[in-house]
Amino acid sequence: MKKLIASVMALTLGASAAMAGGPVVVEEEVEVVAEKSGSSVGILPIILVTVALCAALCGGSDDSEQ
Repeated sequence: MKKLIASVMALTLGASAAMAGGPVVVEEEVEVVAEKSGSSVGILPIILVTVALCAALCGGSDDSEQ
């Protein structure tokens, strides 16, 4: 009787492993990010330099009117 129960248990464990699904392959998606070029300075520094030059060159005169 013990041999019968042992053989049934062994077949049950073997059958559950045999009926299991195949390997699960998970592929990670690689997100592509566009890089900005290193030469793009931006507009803000250009505007600041222009305003500073205008303030230095076009500044008001200190001459007093007589």
